[in-house]
Amino acid sequence: MPPRPDDPSEPVTERPRVPRFTPAEHRVHRATATLMALCVLTAGCLYLPFLAELVGRRALMVTVHEWSGILLPVPLLLGLGSRALRADLTRLNRYGPHDRQWLRAALRRRDGRPAGKFNAGQKLYAAWIAGAILVMLGTGLLMWFTELAPLVWRTGATFVHDWLALAVVLVIAGHVWKAFGDPESRRGLRTGSVDAQWARREHPLWEHEDNTR
Repeated sequence: MPPRPDDPSEPVTERPRVPRFTPAEHRVHRATATLMALCVLTAGCLYLPFLAELVGRRALMVTVHEWSGILLPVPLLLGLGSRALRADLTRLNRYGPHDRQWLRAALRRRDGRPAGKFNAGQKLYAAWIAGAILVMLGTGLLMWFTELAPLVWRTGATFVHDWLALAVVLVIAGHVWKAFGDPESRRGLRTGSVDAQWARREHPLWEHEDNTR
């Protein structure tokens, strides 16, 4: 009699996996996400009345908000010592015809979205959030150190900082929503490897991309 499929004596074969991220990249992502979460949460406590009343301690919220914002670029700067992280930053900054094809297919909700290790959506998100952090940092410093600029500059900085903060919250919410819709992608960031079949399906040009480096 052949063994039953759930027979514990039958060996369980794991599906092949491919490395995607190093521990250094995982730590950079986690540290950056933590600092960003602190910025968003403390900003909510400063701008939303019901949160301000619930939490109180406005001076503490201001201090945490300021320092978490200043420290935001630090994990990435420290992570530049990792060769794998530098290689991935290079990938994120390179666009090709397949990225335009991916965007067209995504906008029309169609299949056939060719991508290397990072798809076009991930590249655009990385570029946008990096630019937003720099603008938020610059405007935040003008608001913090009032002697750095005249009042009209500080007023403009406050306007840009507040509205860009809202855009950042919306974009990050979309990023988190997409991540929750792709468990294997989250597992790759958490464990460092992804299912080989998932990689071939979602990032079919990844192997070719690595072979041409």
